[in-house]
Amino acid sequence: MKQNIIALFAILTLAVSCQEFLTEDPVMSQSTELTLSDYNGLNKSVAGAYSPLASSNWYGAFFVLDAEMRAGNAMIPANTNFQSGRMMVPYYMTYDPNSTAGLWGTAYYVISACNNVIDAIETNGENIVTSNHPIADFNNLKAEALTLRALAHFDLLRLYSHLDGSNGEYGVCVITEPQLPTDMPARASVEETYAQIIKDLTDAEGLMADGYQRSGVNDSKAVINKDVIQALLARVYLYHKEWGKASEYATKIITCGRYKLWTAEEYTSVWGQDVAGNGGEVIFEVYGKKVNNYDAYWEGPSHMTNPFGYADCAASVQLVNLFEDGDVRGICGIRNKDEGAAMFCTDKDQASGGQLWTMKYYGKGDGDADNTPDANNTIVLRLSEMYLIRAEAAVNGAGSTAVADLNAIRSSRGASPLTTASKADVALERRLELNFEGHLWFDLDRTGSSVSYSDAVVTRNIPAGDKFWALPIPKSQIDINKNLKQNPGYGE
Repeated sequence: MKQNIIALFAILTLAVSCQEFLTEDPVMSQSTELTLSDYNGLNKSVAGAYSPLASSNWYGAFFVLDAEMRAGNAMIPANTNFQSGRMMVPYYMTYDPNSTAGLWGTAYYVISACNNVIDAIETNGENIVTSNHPIADFNNLKAEALTLRALAHFDLLRLYSHLDGSNGEYGVCVITEPQLPTDMPARASVEETYAQIIKDLTDAEGLMADGYQRSGVNDSKAVINKDVIQALLARVYLYHKEWGKASEYATKIITCGRYKLWTAEEYTSVWGQDVAGNGGEVIFEVYGKKVNNYDAYWEGPSHMTNPFGYADCAASVQLVNLFEDGDVRGICGIRNKDEGAAMFCTDKDQASGGQLWTMKYYGKGDGDADNTPDANNTIVLRLSEMYLIRAEAAVNGAGSTAVADLNAIRSSRGASPLTTASKADVALERRLELNFEGHLWFDLDRTGSSVSYSDAVVTRNIPAGDKFWALPIPKSQIDINKNLKQNPGYGE
């Protein structure tokens, strides 16, 4: 096994950084239980690899909220004194190699952790299988690691590469084995990156047992099972324009019977729940908990979208005006969760001038939501997206369920039914349904669309193919890896 002390340390650090993710606290010092030589050590290492998903660089905050800010669903409050300044770069699009998204390092940290687990299982498999832990147990762990590695590569690709087919040689570094400190990987092409992501996910699907569910966790929806793998495959195939496979995998989730669309009555109350919005639609989410060492805390979404918090990420009027009367997704009210159903709220004392704020990150009670940072789960995959994926595949020639799929969602939200469905209808429904979940920017990128709008503060015009659709790689990464090429438009 190619051993890397730095990468192994990453594994050990990850393994002890998931307090409260596991019901049983991880061992807090290096021991044989934390090595990669037996099932217990591998199991804890895989569990720890989930923790960085909750960091501020990823689903803990800015991967999602920055995307909403760039695309026009979110805005800095019109009263610009009523915020901390943390969202200025994505709002004003002032990205450069010294001021860019920080996912690169965080995602490759997880990839390194997963590679060490996968390598240990592949290298030492015969020596670590026991009567208590047959090969199926190790296959399940390997499948989890493969899926986390695929998710990390996929999110890196979405953020740092053009998804519309332009500049296809600029994918991301595809790393599938432990690295030495002296290794300097080059970027793969976009197609090569997709190929590895799909291979990892299909390999994971074949390895994981149908009924596998990681034990000892507070939130069963915050860990990977076969449904998560198949739902992520549906999304990846959609991005890759493999319409038939996207529809096939979305249908697997829609028809499995383990998920149901939230009703209009449920929709406004599921977002501040501690565990997966009481089930229903959630397939996979990132579990928010303050004691996770990676938790974004002050920069978490419940604080960033809170007028009593940092108040950096408000809802745009442009977004709110898209909803028709009666659609629960667009109901506006006063920010008080106990006073009734609303998805966009003003603060109680109107200090921000009547600015609206999303209620998808109200907070789940891990702190005082009105004064101090509160934790909130971040939904990554849910059933509504599967209907939307199948509808988009249909309008691109794979099936004929587009109208029915869009109306399944709309009827569960109090919106009027459609009689026809075009690509524009699907795009709009995705924006309405998935707002503030980090999708719109990437939808516009992969479909070769543009961004053009004005709000009370800024005018935004980003044409298709613009350099900003692929954000700059941090200069620190370029400086240490001579084989790493910067994205065009940001210098070398």
